[in-house]
Amino acid sequence: MSPRLTVFFIVEPPKYEQMACYLAGSLRQQFGQSVALIGYCPDTKIDSVSRDVIAVLAKLGCEVRPFKVAGKFDPEYPHGNKLLATAEPRDTEFSAFFDSDVLCLRSNKVENIIKDGHVSLTPAASMIWGTSKTWNLIYEICGLPLPEDRIKLMRQKGAREKIPYFSSGLFTFPEQYRTAEGKSFPEIWMEVAQLIDKHEDVPGRRPYLDQISLPLAIQKAGLKWNILPEEQHFILGGSLRGEPLPEGREIFTVHYRKWDILQEVGLAKQAKRMLEKHAGVRRIDQIGKVAEHAKDKASQ
Repeated sequence: MSPRLTVFFIVEPPKYEQMACYLAGSLRQQFGQSVALIGYCPDTKIDSVSRDVIAVLAKLGCEVRPFKVAGKFDPEYPHGNKLLATAEPRDTEFSAFFDSDVLCLRSNKVENIIKDGHVSLTPAASMIWGTSKTWNLIYEICGLPLPEDRIKLMRQKGAREKIPYFSSGLFTFPEQYRTAEGKSFPEIWMEVAQLIDKHEDVPGRRPYLDQISLPLAIQKAGLKWNILPEEQHFILGGSLRGEPLPEGREIFTVHYRKWDILQEVGLAKQAKRMLEKHAGVRRIDQIGKVAEHAKDKASQ
């Protein structure tokens, strides 16, 4: 059967191309062939992507594609790469964006992270941006009423629930959904983000633009949010820095942010084992030697 879901992520040198390989290896380990994989790179940097990275991702059945950045945000907005990648065409029923610094830990199913008519995602760990005044302002700018829903953030200490604010580090959406005007969710998200970005009276909108625009885009598109269990997107670091993974919980996916944090919780070796199983190498720079060895063996 053809995959229902495409998982896509950023492959950008120098920081995110290495992480992307370990993410792709973990996706193959935990989802098998039930997902299609696509890595995206800004067109201005595609020629700088390591050949080893391209080769490793190819072994994992993952193509690396460029996307255009010129003229999309003014001035350029690196955090907007996920918006630009999300707007690229894909032909599966659903798509999922994973930040490159994410790792899948246990066997999973596509059905666990998708839902018709919904964008599936988790609350943000915390809310640094915004006051009631600024949230009112951006909803007014976009011609939307404030949502009645309130949610608890992932690392929230107080009991009072917040206006919906989600992590943009992992989310899935119905790829073929269209509004009455024929627009897709990615098109709506881009429109909302650019509209907010152009209003200079919105304070501190960068670098948080992707996340502050996300709930508004879901609402404007006529979709709903499906809040995933924390186990599907467990955010490491921050207030949890230095703590081990909680015992007795089946955590499917971690968002580790920095490789040092992955090492601290004892998951770096698992990342390397999964990559080795599916790409034949534990380190990305070993792929050339593996290819040469295979070539020599075939010629004997």
